[in-house]
Amino acid sequence: MIASIGIIDGLGKLAEQAGAATSGAGASAGIGNAFSVALSDAASATVDKLHHAEQLSVKALQGGDIQTRDVVDAVMNAEQSLQAAVAIRDKIISAYLEVSRMAI
Repeated sequence: MIASIGIIDGLGKLAEQAGAATSGAGASAGIGNAFSVALSDAASATVDKLHHAEQLSVKALQGGDIQTRDVVDAVMNAEQSLQAAVAIRDKIISAYLEVSRMAI
C-alpha cells in the first residue's frame, strides 16, 4: 500500500554513496560519512515503522487477533516518525538553499 514510501530507502543509499565518494577528503569526510549513515539509519527506521503500522492495520482489518490499541499505537508512532522525517527534509532543503545563495 505504501509503495511510494520506498523512495526514502533510496535516499539512504544515495547518502551512503555520497559519503563513500568523498571518503578520500580526510577528517571532514568522516563527519560527512557519519552524517550520511545517520540519515540512512533514520530513513530506514521510518520506513520500517511505516511498514509495521501498515501490516498491523491490514491484519486488524482482516479480522486478526490484533488489539485496536496496538494498531493505534503503531499508526501514531509511524505518523510521528514520518513528521520527523519531513521536518528533517525541510531543514536540509532550507540549508541547501541558503548555501546556494551565498556569495563566492
